[in-house]
Amino acid sequence: MKIDIITLFPEMFDSPLSHSMMKRAIEKDLLEVNMVNFRRFGSGKHQHVDDTPYGGGAGMLLKPEPIFQSIEEINQRSPMTNKRIILMDPAGKPFDQSMAEEFSQEEHLVFICGHYEGYDERIRSLVTDEVSLGDYVLTGGELASMVMMDAAVRLIPGVLGNEVSAETDSHSSGLLEHPHYTRPAEYKGMAVPEVLMNGNHKLIEEWRHMESLKRTFERRPDMLEKRKLTDQEKAWIKQWQEKD
Repeated sequence: MKIDIITLFPEMFDSPLSHSMMKRAIEKDLLEVNMVNFRRFGSGKHQHVDDTPYGGGAGMLLKPEPIFQSIEEINQRSPMTNKRIILMDPAGKPFDQSMAEEFSQEEHLVFICGHYEGYDERIRSLVTDEVSLGDYVLTGGELASMVMMDAAVRLIPGVLGNEVSAETDSHSSGLLEHPHYTRPAEYKGMAVPEVLMNGNHKLIEEWRHMESLKRTFERRPDMLEKRKLTDQEKAWIKQWQEKD
């Protein structure tokens, strides 16, 4: 996978790309990341990339020219790749696990990280996706793009080394992940559930499934509205509702 980051602050990405899964993906040649500092395409002596909005109003807007020229440079460098061009925007579609899975299967991702009050509207003509990390506003798009990159890159086959781990993550299955335990078997009066130590893998899988459903039912019932429940899952939920 190729990723291009259009940003005023490429140095912000030094640390994420030098550690953990991103570093591993780069070292395995599964990921190539390039930075495009769009300040290079700014206007005038001071390379301005923003200007006041037509019609008045507070704040500054990113000018279209630097972003268009950044995309042109990327297209010249990688003319044959299929690109998904993602605009970081608080008004965009909320990012979630299904979107991370989509991104992980793309050949070439381009993230546009804005600053200031917003974008010249014409910039949107370049993009395939307008995406928000959540219902809040960040200073710029860099942190949001880092989160999206991490969520997508870890799903590229070969990055984690254990594909089952990604498949059983919270949200990947439509449920939150079940509780996990390791040694010691008892600590400060808290014991590991007996079912996890009896060697019966069928019972273990059933317990994990039930606990995933229970955790989702208790913490994120909204997720169950999108899930087609099995008869067994309905029976478990009915038990928990009756206890309440």
